[in-house]
Amino acid sequence: MRAGRLPAVHSTTIPPGGGGKGAVLERGIPAWSLRIRAAPRVRLPTVPGRHVRSDDIVQVWLVVALPFVIAAATDTFPAPDRPVAGIISPLYSEEAIRDLNREAQRVMDRLGIKPGVRVADIGAGTGYYTVRLAHRLGPGATIYAEDIKPEYLQQLKARLDRERIQGVRLVLGEPRNSKLPRDSVDVAILTYMYHEIENPFEFLYRLQPALARGARVGIVDLDRPTQDHGTPPALLRCELAAVGYRQVDFVSLAPADGYLAVFVPPAQLPPIEAIKPCRLP
Repeated sequence: MRAGRLPAVHSTTIPPGGGGKGAVLERGIPAWSLRIRAAPRVRLPTVPGRHVRSDDIVQVWLVVALPFVIAAATDTFPAPDRPVAGIISPLYSEEAIRDLNREAQRVMDRLGIKPGVRVADIGAGTGYYTVRLAHRLGPGATIYAEDIKPEYLQQLKARLDRERIQGVRLVLGEPRNSKLPRDSVDVAILTYMYHEIENPFEFLYRLQPALARGARVGIVDLDRPTQDHGTPPALLRCELAAVGYRQVDFVSLAPADGYLAVFVPPAQLPPIEAIKPCRLP
């Protein structure tokens, strides 16, 4: 990868580099922290002349509270009914060629990215989009560069320091959770990496709280099978629809590679048990 409500994040330095002013690493409470559902109050029976022992309390807790803990821990998402590609590189192709084909410019134009828009580059890798977002949005911009590979974030931090780009917030995500702060993003961009997401249903479910009202999600990918590092547009549309996302735009990026598909997130997420995997005919 380069996926419900998120807690506030706090800042820390990226090990072991430290020192640079170009970026801040943000972490949150692990997404797998259990949401303990409130158990009903239980009054222990009393027997005249007998004290309540600690093992009585433990037994009652196991009977009454444990099922609620188990229920909270077993909210499971369906696996995608297709191969998931592995992560093989922090970059897609030569940046000069992508610029020659005006890839980033066309994507940012189509998504309406301008100063004041808060953007997340999910699966940022070496920062092709992060750097161009910073140049377009200017000083004081809110840009999150997320990746699940610490070494990729180290490389990106070095690049931002080298190019003297400040204010980008580096976010170490998880395979199924971008770990972005709640209501922090107006536009999320995922480029050439959707097919590498371990569980797209859970990822999209956990991304939704980070998306502000009116937010859009732009996905750039190739029209090829997922095992060949692409995502057929019909499959992409089906998988996002399963989590409540609605496609509002689609455009070929030729002469650049692939396509841009734009989605709006649901105001309310569907029940997890209602999410069904997709399969192309």
